[in-house]
Amino acid sequence: MRMKLASVVLLTTTLGFGVAAMAALTDTTGTIKSIDAKAISVTLDNGTVYMLPKAFKLAAFKVGEKVSVHWELKGTAHDATEMTAAS
Repeated sequence: MRMKLASVVLLTTTLGFGVAAMAALTDTTGTIKSIDAKAISVTLDNGTVYMLPKAFKLAAFKVGEKVSVHWELKGTAHDATEMTAAS
C-alpha cells in the first residue's frame, strides 16, 4: 500500500512540475508579418499569433519590424505580456 501511495505522490509531483514549466514565460524574436489592431495581436514571420494586453500601444510598431515578444502559453493562446523592438 505504501508503494502505491508513494507512486501516486511521485506522479502527481512530476505532473505538477510539468504544468508549472508550461506556464513559464518565454522570449521569442521575429519579424512582424501582420498586425490586427481590433484583436490587439501580431503575427510573426514564424506564423505564430501573439495576443497583447488591451492597453498595449500597437501604433508604435509596423509590419516588417523585428521585435522581441515576452509571452506565456495559456491554453492554446500565446499571451504576450510585452513586445519591444529588437536590434
